[in-house]
Amino acid sequence: MSKQLMEVVLPRLARPLYKHLEKFQTGKLDESQFTEQFETLLRKQHQWLSRRGISAARAAIAIHAAVLVLSLPGLRAEANDANLPLEVVENRAVREAALDVASSYNLNARRIAHTIACLVVKYAE
Repeated sequence: MSKQLMEVVLPRLARPLYKHLEKFQTGKLDESQFTEQFETLLRKQHQWLSRRGISAARAAIAIHAAVLVLSLPGLRAEANDANLPLEVVENRAVREAALDVASSYNLNARRIAHTIACLVVKYAE
């Protein structure tokens, strides 16, 4: 997975995601509205990458990894609330993302999980 791809995807997701989160946290969006807007954002990013020649699977991997990087504060809070090490919660999230990509594109889930985990580690705070 190219470094440039993540460096394009992260800011393109971060700005709108944080705007949606702010609206959700201030009560301007309910959970279903937030989920709908977030899913729309992800579809648009996937289409944007596809139009630029990125394969659908590579785009999905980059988007899932970027979402996990941007979700790290929430994963930390979840780990704290559950009294679990952050690594356990991160691993679960990476596996779920990898299974989603693998099932959608008929790929090896372990390889996808490894790729996503490497990207998350590389781009995490």
